[in-house]
Amino acid sequence: MCQVFVSADPGLYASKARSVRLHGVATSIKLENLFWQVLEEIAQRDGMGVPQLCTKLYDELVSERGEVDNFASFLRVCCGRYMALQLSGGIPQDASIPIASLNARSVLATERKGTAHHGLHVRAA
Repeated sequence: MCQVFVSADPGLYASKARSVRLHGVATSIKLENLFWQVLEEIAQRDGMGVPQLCTKLYDELVSERGEVDNFASFLRVCCGRYMALQLSGGIPQDASIPIASLNARSVLATERKGTAHHGLHVRAA
């Protein structure tokens, strides 16, 4: 089993810090290269660069939750959910289809079906 994971290209789990401006304030975000690649794909789908995507996600998170405790972790979770939602069929694997064009409720319904079907439960800490 472990060979499936340990055979990953070390470049994927090497960390890279990028400077991003969030409302004029330069901030450094450190993520593994795999996550930067996924964020690039997400951003490109909607005609954005990674800095614009990060700003949009940050703004929407603040609007929804009121604060941001760990933005780098939030971005990692976004990447994981993006990949899981592609597997569940909620987000088309065709990268030419913008995510903004999708119905959020329909997308999230595939996530709920997938976790119910597989008996997966994620609990808030």
